[in-house]
Amino acid sequence: MKQYILALDEGTTSARAILFDREGRAVAMAQHEFPQIYPRPGWVEHDPMAIYAAQYSAMTECIAGSGIDPSEIAAMGVTNQRETVVVWDKQTGRPICNAIVWQCRRTADLCAELEADGYAKLIRERTGLRIDPYFSGTKLKWILDHVEGAREKAEAGELLFGTVDTWITWKLTEGRIFVTDVTNASRTMLMNLRTGDWDDDMLSLLNIPRAMLPAIQSSSEVYGEATVMGASIPIAGIAGDQQAALFGQGCFEKGQAKNTYGTGCFLLTHTGDEPVMSVSDLLTTVAATRKGEAMQYALEGSVFVGGAVVQWLRDEMKLISESRDSEYFASKVTDSGGVYVVPAFTGLGAPYWDMSARGSILGLTRGSGRDHIIRAALESIAYQTEDVLSAMQGDMAAFGTGRITSLKADGGASNNRLLMQFQSDISGIPVHRPATAEATAWGAAALAGLAVGFFKSPAEIIVASEGGTTYIPIMAEEDRARLLEGWHRAVSACRAF
Repeated sequence: MKQYILALDEGTTSARAILFDREGRAVAMAQHEFPQIYPRPGWVEHDPMAIYAAQYSAMTECIAGSGIDPSEIAAMGVTNQRETVVVWDKQTGRPICNAIVWQCRRTADLCAELEADGYAKLIRERTGLRIDPYFSGTKLKWILDHVEGAREKAEAGELLFGTVDTWITWKLTEGRIFVTDVTNASRTMLMNLRTGDWDDDMLSLLNIPRAMLPAIQSSSEVYGEATVMGASIPIAGIAGDQQAALFGQGCFEKGQAKNTYGTGCFLLTHTGDEPVMSVSDLLTTVAATRKGEAMQYALEGSVFVGGAVVQWLRDEMKLISESRDSEYFASKVTDSGGVYVVPAFTGLGAPYWDMSARGSILGLTRGSGRDHIIRAALESIAYQTEDVLSAMQGDMAAFGTGRITSLKADGGASNNRLLMQFQSDISGIPVHRPATAEATAWGAAALAGLAVGFFKSPAEIIVASEGGTTYIPIMAEEDRARLLEGWHRAVSACRAF
């Protein structure tokens, strides 16, 4: 019996490969970074060949370093940075330009035109998304409109489009598999949220030929096989990184939520098999969906600056020398002393969506010191998360889909015990950080394992991800209300500036 599952975790700055055993333990890992390309202010690109080279190198290094024979690997799952766009020549397999990364803002003017022309309601109803350069559709249109000969070749069926999952699987299978899954497709602004297929009206609006788009399939099924180090390994799981983390955290039911505390924060709540159309300006997206089951949905809210505020304390403010020191210094004071840090360095994300807001430190007195500012910066991560949680609670109540009763945490900043306890206190719900820190990769591995029978049921996924630490709210309700009122006054002042 095969004993291992391989996860390929292709992120924004690096590609990783992790081998998991049946208990969900990571037994081997390798990681390779690739260059970030900034051709103009606000533009972000990657070389697709560098992405694949980094992912392939990580994969082979992980397997070779483990000492495990590749034939012992039951399947592999792929998870990836979402919304990033790759377009390549069908015959040569060469990209026609650099990948346009999810962070890139080059299509802001096009998005403003779509908004001004009154398409926001249609796009929201069909795709669950707001009009924003973040999503793939306007990026693809930009390539077809600006790369010489691209539109003509696309209309002639000579070009292929994919998000990074599609590019990786196409390369691994030497062009035999041209697919994406429903989670990645739901982030393109081109997929109909209810049918799970490309939407003809969206394609017409952005003038995108359907022939260049991959087939949309579930997140857990055998798509095909890749030959790796002489062994044939099924590719059997695909999911965008945040949906993979939701699945890896065992959030399969309505009201189950996770927050990934990374550079930014990505909070997703499972809403079952009916899409909840947000009244709080959150995103409606597709959750990881297994073959044969009804489409699964989630609400999503993004915090632009999460763990990045700790990097700011270290690199720009020079208040700490190592990121891990933030917990130590924050713990030297009992509270922030009335200081609030609003880290709106690139504007405010959900539920405010205020791109003109700028970062602020408020509530300073003569007695305010370094430790108060460090603590306030850490607390800002929890406050922003609570804003998104509160908006989600309102949306779910409006649609009668229950309440969020606990929060699963992953990502680097979830290691900060002070932050996790404050998150539980300020949100008034338990926060659980599992023993495994690799929720995203584990989610991809779990989806692949279920597809090939390596795991018999999702219950095994939950068992494998158990353990860890649960933080229970201990703050008095009046203190919670007072702190939140202060936070919202700080946000209002920041936005007014």
